[in-house]
Amino acid sequence: MTTLRIFCVANQKGGVGKTTTTVNLAAGLAQIGQRVLVIDLDPQGNATMGSGIDKRALGRSVYDLLLESASIAEARQSSPKGGYDVIGANRELAGAEVELVNQERRERRLKKALAQVRDEYDFVLVDCPPSLSLLTLNGLVAAHGVIVPMQCEYFALEGLSDLVNTIKQVHANLNPDLQLIGLLRVMFDPRITLQQQVSDQLKAHFGDKVFDTVIPRNVRLAEAPSYGQPGVVFDPAARGAQAFIEFSREMVARVGR
Repeated sequence: MTTLRIFCVANQKGGVGKTTTTVNLAAGLAQIGQRVLVIDLDPQGNATMGSGIDKRALGRSVYDLLLESASIAEARQSSPKGGYDVIGANRELAGAEVELVNQERRERRLKKALAQVRDEYDFVLVDCPPSLSLLTLNGLVAAHGVIVPMQCEYFALEGLSDLVNTIKQVHANLNPDLQLIGLLRVMFDPRITLQQQVSDQLKAHFGDKVFDTVIPRNVRLAEAPSYGQPGVVFDPAARGAQAFIEFSREMVARVGR
C-alpha cells in the first residue's frame, strides 16, 4: 500500500509562484500516474481558479472543511483539465480565521479531515497563503513536509530564514513529522548574474535540499491561469511546462514512490 504524502507549498513572501507551483506540480504528478488532491488554503482562491473551478460558485469549500461542516468527500471537485481533485477556496475563508480562534484543536482541523482519505490519494498539495496565519498553521500541522518555491533574488534569502524558523517551531511544538522537503528555484533567468549567484548560495547552504529541477521564467506558465488550466496542460511543449513534468518526476523519486 502506498503512503500518502502531504506537502505544503509555502513561502512567507508573496508573488513567488506558490500557486503556479501547486497546480503545475499537481497536474504533472497526475500525468505520471499519481492520485493527487490540491487544497487551496488561500482566501484569494487562485489555485481554485487556476485549476478551472469557479471560486464564486463553490458549493462546499475548504471553509466548510475547517469548520467541520463538510468532509473532504463532500467538498472536493475534479479539475476539468488537470486530472486531480481540488478543495476550493474563496473570500469566505478569510472569516474562518476569526471563527476558529475560540475553537478547540483549531490548528488540527485539516489534519483530522485528511485522515479520512489517506487511502484515496498518493499526494496532497496544500497551497498556503503568504502570511503565517492560522490557515497556514493548519497546513503545516497536517503536512509531512514543505516545498518552498523561491525566486533567486536578494530579498528571497531573508524571507527563507523566517520560513525555516517557522518550520522548526512547528516541528518542535505541533508536528514532529514536518520537515523541509526542498527548495524549488522558479522564474529563473540564468542570464541574470545575481540570480546565478543566489542560486549558488542556496546550493552551498542547503545542499541536496535544493531540487535539481529549475523552473524557467516562462510566459506560457503565466498565461495559463487566465484560461483556468495548469501550464503543463495549457501548453505541454512550453519550457516551463516541461520543467514541471521533470520536477514531478524528481518529486516522486525523492519521496521513494
